[in-house]
Amino acid sequence: MSASKLDPIDRQILAELQADGRMTNVELAKRVGISAPPCLRRVRTLEEAGYIKGYHADVDARSLGFEVQVFAMVGLQSQAESDLSAFEDLCRNWPLVRECHMLNGEVDFILKCVAPDLSSFQSFLTEQLTSADNVASVKTSLVIRMAKDEPGVPFDVLEERLSKTA
Repeated sequence: MSASKLDPIDRQILAELQADGRMTNVELAKRVGISAPPCLRRVRTLEEAGYIKGYHADVDARSLGFEVQVFAMVGLQSQAESDLSAFEDLCRNWPLVRECHMLNGEVDFILKCVAPDLSSFQSFLTEQLTSADNVASVKTSLVIRMAKDEPGVPFDVLEERLSKTA
C-alpha cells in the first residue's frame, strides 16, 4: 500500500508515533482526534501492513562507551547477486556494523560502524572486514561530529506532495 492510500488520520498516527513511540494509545488518539479503540485498530493495521516496522529506544552510544563512529565504503571483487547477498549476511553478523546499504557508483556498500575505541574498530577492520571473502577495497571516514540525526521520514513533505496531487 502506498502512502497516498493512507488517509490523513493514518498519516498523522505515523507522524505522532515516529516523534514519540512511547505515548499511550489514549494520548495518541487524543492527538489525532479520534477515540482510543479505533486508534488502536488503526495502529495494528499499520503494523500489519508494514508501515510500522517496530518500536525502539534511541540510546546514546557515547554514554554507553561507544566513542567511535566510522563510515566504511566497501568495494567488492564480484557483484554477482550471490556475492552481494553473502556480503550482506556477513554484515548482519558483525555487531559493530549498525547499518549496511548497497549503493550504485564507485563503491558497492557503505557501512555505519560503532566501536568503543579506535583500536577496537581497527581490529574489526583488519581481522574481519578487509579479510572477508570478495572484499576488494575499504575506505573509511571517522565521524568527527554529528550535525543531524533524524530517523524516519519528513511527514510535512509527504503531506505537501499529497496535497498537490489531490
